[in-house]
Amino acid sequence: MGAAAKIGTRERLIRAAQEELIQGHGHLEMQAVAKRAQLSVGLAYHHFGSKAGLIAAVVEGFYSLLDDAAFNRANLSSECWADREKERISAYIVFHYEHPFAPLVIGALSRAPEVLDVETAFTNRQLAAGARMLQAAQRDGIIPADIDPHLTIALMIGGIRQALIGALTSEQRPDPEKLTNAIWAFMAGALRLTRDREQERDKIT
Repeated sequence: MGAAAKIGTRERLIRAAQEELIQGHGHLEMQAVAKRAQLSVGLAYHHFGSKAGLIAAVVEGFYSLLDDAAFNRANLSSECWADREKERISAYIVFHYEHPFAPLVIGALSRAPEVLDVETAFTNRQLAAGARMLQAAQRDGIIPADIDPHLTIALMIGGIRQALIGALTSEQRPDPEKLTNAIWAFMAGALRLTRDREQERDKIT
């Protein structure tokens, strides 16, 4: 049995569609996807309803992997809050650097109508989880209580995304570690976070 046969029909179509999107710089045809997946075009329409539905499924798969790498299901090893959040940023950047679909997701495809709902849902999850994370850090005395967690996380997420777009679309990508350090310096400043504050809290807990 070949490798393709071991993968479910839906997953084969999603993988084929991702490859077509990358090769076509954001464009695909259902017939080409079916041919690449070695399946009938009827099956593609059966599973996804339309080309828009298939593209949305590809993007959802990308964000699910990103969630595993850097967010809700991420395996971050640092115990110190500041180090853990910096580790999260590093994981976020490395994921985008290594995934061949990333430049399209945050670039051309982000403006496509069929992707907007997926993009909005993921961003809303990020905003809600990020605000809860900042509120927990405030309760623990790690960041000042007068910072607005909802406004601050929105500014952070927007800033990180723009920095990443610039990095991924530049002729020579900046070193991921240097990019992580630059972004973390911005975040630490916005949060008025100091190492002394973090270390003092660690001693208490």
